[in-house]
Amino acid sequence: MPVVDLQASDAVDAVADACRRVGFLTVVGHGVHLDVLAGAWNTAQQFFDLPMEAKMAVAMPRPGYPYGYSPLAGETLAASLGNRSHPDLKQSFAIGPVDAATHTFADPDEEFAWSPNLWPAAVPDMRIAWETYYREMAALSARLLSVMAQALALADDHFAPMIHRHTSAMRALDYPPVANALDGQLGASAHSDYGTLTVLQADTTQRGLQVQGPGGEWLDATPEPGSLVVNLGDAMARWTNDRWRSTMHRVVVPERRRQSIAFFHNANWDAVIDCIPSCLANGELPRYPPIEAGPHLMQKFRATVNGY
Repeated sequence: MPVVDLQASDAVDAVADACRRVGFLTVVGHGVHLDVLAGAWNTAQQFFDLPMEAKMAVAMPRPGYPYGYSPLAGETLAASLGNRSHPDLKQSFAIGPVDAATHTFADPDEEFAWSPNLWPAAVPDMRIAWETYYREMAALSARLLSVMAQALALADDHFAPMIHRHTSAMRALDYPPVANALDGQLGASAHSDYGTLTVLQADTTQRGLQVQGPGGEWLDATPEPGSLVVNLGDAMARWTNDRWRSTMHRVVVPERRRQSIAFFHNANWDAVIDCIPSCLANGELPRYPPIEAGPHLMQKFRATVNGY
């Protein structure tokens, strides 16, 4: 993965190159304080260390509920692409927007995306640590989208009207070593992300995350300590007519326990994802019809939940 210093003078060009070639980059100079990163990371680890009974106290109340705890094998990410495979060998804890909505919901599914978050009483510091981290990731995502707009020769605030009511989700993932994994079973099956971009705080001590190369090969991606991994989602690929890549990735079953925290940044529910005219060249036609961000997100999410 290319390493980009967001404070460097060539950051715009470096981001453009990484988005075009790889769809993944590691960012340093991101401005997120290490204490904020550690607070979310440590409370996530404390949560996953709890007895199962305590974790199930904040389990997703029903299949398809977006937030709370999901135990091992509760999801199959490859199903978002129509590929039914073995359940993913991970457990997770997820939240959504941390501030109350100030607008009228466009449809019931949008209201669903603003469902209440569930917080474990057994980890009392988790809520404040996670809400702080969520807001920091939302601000960083907005800065990244501003840099990306400049890289596409657009006004730096081009995406701002489409993200001020974003329905982003944040998820901690715990991948245990599994000795009896089925043939082809993965920690997270191969998929692309659905929204604008994803910001990942990844385990830097061991392999796990793999990114698909241009020839279909799987390449290990292990970031530097203190850095954050950024990858583009489907919305950005559609906006750019695949000029920029929403790259397939997966997580292999690790040899030792592995953890990560992903912030999945999404556009406003009713934001239209349509090809940016400047991304068409030489009479090229848009590869995708216009869609609204929210319904696209919901369709992908529902496909992945086992038992939904």
